Amino acid sequence: MHDDARPTLAHAVDGPEDAPVVVLGSSLGTDRHMWDAQVPVLARRYRVVRYELRGHGRSASPRAEGPVTIADLGSDVLRLMDQLGIASAHHVGLSIGGMVALWLAERHPERVERLAVVCSAPYLPPAEGWLTRAATVRREGMGAVVDAVMSRWFTETYDDEERRAALRASFLAVDPEGYAQCCEAIAGMDLRPELPNVSAPVLLVAGDRDAATPPELSAATAETLRAAGAEVRFEVVPDAAHISAVQQAPAVTRLILEHLDAQDPVRAAGTRVRRDVLGDAHVDRAQERTTPFTADFQDLITRYAWGDVWTRPGIDRRMRSAITLAVLATLGHDGEFAMHVRAALRNGLTVDEIREVLLHISVYAGVPVSNHAFALAQQVLDDVERERP
Repeated sequence: MHDDARPTLAHAVDGPEDAPVVVLGSSLGTDRHMWDAQVPVLARRYRVVRYELRGHGRSASPRAEGPVTIADLGSDVLRLMDQLGIASAHHVGLSIGGMVALWLAERHPERVERLAVVCSAPYLPPAEGWLTRAATVRREGMGAVVDAVMSRWFTETYDDEERRAALRASFLAVDPEGYAQCCEAIAGMDLRPELPNVSAPVLLVAGDRDAATPPELSAATAETLRAAGAEVRFEVVPDAAHISAVQQAPAVTRLILEHLDAQDPVRAAGTRVRRDVLGDAHVDRAQERTTPFTADFQDLITRYAWGDVWTRPGIDRRMRSAITLAVLATLGHDGEFAMHVRAALRNGLTVDEIREVLLHISVYAGVPVSNHAFALAQQVLDDVERERP
């Protein structure tokens, strides 16, 4: 146990009380609001705990006897888990949050179920640079480094100035002592020798334009973990710098959710097939629109429509698409029919084959039904043609 006199990290908890727990660790210089885009999605079926590093957000900066280590920061999280009664959890961390999560997975594997490390690394030299930054903020305050640090957070295409301003304000509000202690922890950190101790399934996410923790670092980590027998997934997010969970929130959220849901094979298979058939953009929109009222329904269709029926081996996806088009057109479900015209094309049906399906239903469902279906399908096919590069 880790119940000593030091204060508990400030934190926020969202989601069902009896759900599996996900612990989110933020980047150096940010607070729990860095994860605002992910929480509404994750909290539909997970208990989400967002902690704030010492000196960040509402967390105090404890007095340190000598340089702080990554073990100290990891112990902060263990202490919080103990005080919240969390024996084990999924851990997701970005930047230094990912380093803390890796340390936990190496040293306390019984506390880590699934691990997602975003834009991070197990080793980030040179130490002198981190120690210089620590000395600078202790002497001159957070304003002395804010521009240099935030210049690496986003690519030039990121244009949400309101969000950028909020992140800048939270950076400037960080206690310099807590920030300096975290810099010291990175300076003295080398988690590479104990990477083979990681037994949890791991997701590694890199931003393709992240200068702080380039994709090569995540690729090397993935190689080491795989060589040790770990289950690893490595993904690179396009047009993303260091704070990818903000700049490319839908893509990062999708990867995290897929990784966490992989513990449930039916849901994982359903999510994969649903994305294959309907496309990432459609499923991302559906997730973003999901509310606590509709969450159970979204889970039902993911599990039973896509996870149980669409994954059955008896007929292929092309035939399933043909059947689906015929049924939806006959029942007059126009929105679903239009969506599945696109899905049919993704599943390999040709335009000629779609036409044959609609001709066929004119005999068995009636000419007016087929006539309406042809009109709807033509609109979709015209849209698809216009969207071609």
